[in-house]
Amino acid sequence: MNIKSILLILGLIWVPYTQTLAQNIEISNVGNPNEPSIMMDPENPNILVAGSNLNYHYRSTDSGETWTGNTLTSSYGVWGDPVIDVDTFGNFYFFHLSNTPSGEWIDRIVCQKSTDNGDSWSDGTYTGLNGTKDQDKQWSVIDRNNNNIYLTWTQFDDYGSNDPADISIILFSKSLDGGNTWSTPIRINKFAGGSADDGNSIGGAVPSVGPNGEIYVSWAVPNGIVFNRSLDQGDTWLQEEIIINYLPGGLKYNIPGIQRAFGFPVIKCDLSGGVNNGTIYVNWSDQRNGVNNTDIWLSKSIDGGNTWSSPSRVNDDSSSTHQFFSWMDIDQTNGNLHFVFYDRRNYTDQYQTDVYLAYSGDGGETFSNRKISESPFIPNSGIFFGDYNNITAHNNIVRPIWTRLHIGELSIWTDITPFDSALSTSDEIVSIEQNIKQYPNPVSNNTSYVSFKLHESSVIKLEIFDQLGRLIHTIINNHEMGYGKHIIPINLYELGLQSGIYYHKLSINGKSKTIKTIIIIE
Repeated sequence: MNIKSILLILGLIWVPYTQTLAQNIEISNVGNPNEPSIMMDPENPNILVAGSNLNYHYRSTDSGETWTGNTLTSSYGVWGDPVIDVDTFGNFYFFHLSNTPSGEWIDRIVCQKSTDNGDSWSDGTYTGLNGTKDQDKQWSVIDRNNNNIYLTWTQFDDYGSNDPADISIILFSKSLDGGNTWSTPIRINKFAGGSADDGNSIGGAVPSVGPNGEIYVSWAVPNGIVFNRSLDQGDTWLQEEIIINYLPGGLKYNIPGIQRAFGFPVIKCDLSGGVNNGTIYVNWSDQRNGVNNTDIWLSKSIDGGNTWSSPSRVNDDSSSTHQFFSWMDIDQTNGNLHFVFYDRRNYTDQYQTDVYLAYSGDGGETFSNRKISESPFIPNSGIFFGDYNNITAHNNIVRPIWTRLHIGELSIWTDITPFDSALSTSDEIVSIEQNIKQYPNPVSNNTSYVSFKLHESSVIKLEIFDQLGRLIHTIINNHEMGYGKHIIPINLYELGLQSGIYYHKLSINGKSKTIKTIIIIE
C-alpha cells in the first residue's frame, strides 16, 4: 500500500463528559424550516433522508456529513407535518398534509415515494379524504417483516373550531403495496376531544410495530397519554384505550420563547432480540413538577401494553428548568434507547436553549445525558417553531435532527458525533491535558503518532472509529500508563485503512478526546 499523505487534521474535538462534541451539521436555513423529520436506511446507513415544514426535503449520502435539499411538489399540495420512513428495499416515504388547488385545506394525508434515496419523489397517493373534515398530525411505521405501512393521525371535524359539537378522533389506515393504495380509515379511539387543536383536543398519534406484527399506538388526550393495539394488522382494536399515565398540568403548556408547546407522546417497541425484546416504551414531556420545570418522561410495558410502569425521568439535571420537545428511537441492533430534546438546565434566564441527547442501555432503568449543541439559541415566541424534532438510530449510529431559532432565523441541524455509551451522568467538568497531538501532518510513510502527557498514572484507551461511528481498531485497551509524555505509533499499513474520514479517540481514565482525521491514499 502506497500512502503518500495521511491524516490531514481537520479539527480537534473535545469530549469531556459534559461538554459539547463540536460536530453539529447545519442541514438548511432556507425557507424558515421547522418541525423536521429524519430517517436512516438500516440497509445502507450512509443514506439519510429528512424533511421540514412546509415543503422541503433533504438527503445525505455520507451519513449526515453533507446535505442537498430541494422543495417537494405534489398535485395534492404539500402543507407540512413531514414524516420520513423507509422500507427494506430502500424506498423512502414522505408523508405530509395537503393543500389541493381544487379541494379543501388539509383534507387528506399524502404519501410520496422515492426509489432513488430521496433524490426524486412520486406525485403521491393519499388516504383520509372525508368531505370537509380536516386531517392532521400523521405518523407512520413500516413493519420490516412484510413492508406493511401503518399510518395514524387526527381527524378534526373543523380544525380550530370552538363549537363543542365539533370533535377530534384518531384514525388508522394501512398500505400493503408500498404506498400505492390505502385501506379505508377506521377510528381507533373511544373518547373524542375538541376540535380547536388546543389542550382539549386529542392528537399526536404515533404507531409502532411489535415483534409478532402487533400494532401499538399511543396518543395524547387532554389530561393523559393513552394506548391502543391491534393483533391482526389493524383490522380490529381494543374497544377502549388503556391509560398509560395522567398529565398533571395538561397536554399543552407554556415555554418562554416558544409559540406553542405540547407534550405529545412517542411510542417504540424493542425488536432487537435482546433481553428487552418486546418491551414497549412511551416517551413524552409534561409539567407535573411545576410550570417552570418541564421534564422528559418514559414509561414502559412488558406485557403488550396491558400495564405500564410509573414514569421515569429521562433528563438527569437537578435544576428546576425546562426540558421539552422530546423524541426517541430504539437502536434495533442492540435495544439501546436514544432521546433528543431541548434543555435549559445551564441557564437562569429561562430563554437560552441547548440541545441534549439521552441514552439508556438498560431498558430505561437509568439514563445518561449529553449536550450536543455547540452554542445555545434564544427562540422568539413571535415565530412558529414547530411541534417536534426527531431522531434515528441504527447499529450505534445516532442522528438527531432539531430546529434552531436564533436572532429571528430558523435552521435545522443534525449531529454526526460517533456514539459513545459513556455519556455523562455528572455536571462536573473534567479537564484533560490539552496538548494531545497527532502528527506528522501530512506524512509520506505509513506511520502516524498520537502523543499526550499524563500528570499521574492513568488508564488509557486509544480507538479508531469510521465516520459512521463504528469501532475499527482498538490500539490500546485500558492499559495503565505512568506519569510523563507518551508517544504512540500507529502503523496504518498494518491496519489496512482505506481513504476516508476517521476518528481517533483517546480516553484517559474514561474521559475522552477525539481527533477528526482524513486519510488520503494515493
